[in-house]
Amino acid sequence: MTISKWETAALTFSGLFLAFTAGWFLRGSVTAEPVRVETQRTLTVTVTAPAEPEVTFSAVSEPEESVDAGALRSPEPEPAPAPSAPQSGGRININTADAQTLMTLPGIGEKRAADIIADREQNGPYRYPEDITRVKGIGEATMKKILNDITVED
Repeated sequence: MTISKWETAALTFSGLFLAFTAGWFLRGSVTAEPVRVETQRTLTVTVTAPAEPEVTFSAVSEPEESVDAGALRSPEPEPAPAPSAPQSGGRININTADAQTLMTLPGIGEKRAADIIADREQNGPYRYPEDITRVKGIGEATMKKILNDITVED
């Protein structure tokens, strides 16, 4: 009994398929060692404040130039302008703000402030600052202008 070329090819293919299938199923039975990473150095950060320059004065019998001691000091910083509306942590809570407070936001007028209050009463409080876009007339551009000035708190 002789085996033809096609039968030899079919037997070879079947044997390769069985070997591949057995390897496929047996690969899960061998567990690999867990990966362990050890470090020998740790990162430490030290922050030091810069030292203030020392200014010394000495008495000179005949000074060539006179220097005003006040000119050596740095000028006083100008005080920041007072906020024009009551704010919580520098941001306006859009869940509790009244119309006057909302109108201090850029791009929000009397009509938009009334719409924000009506929307919040109808649909409940805002969960995220980006939810302000659910108000008709407030799109992505307006939201981007006021996003850093608003917050949502319960």
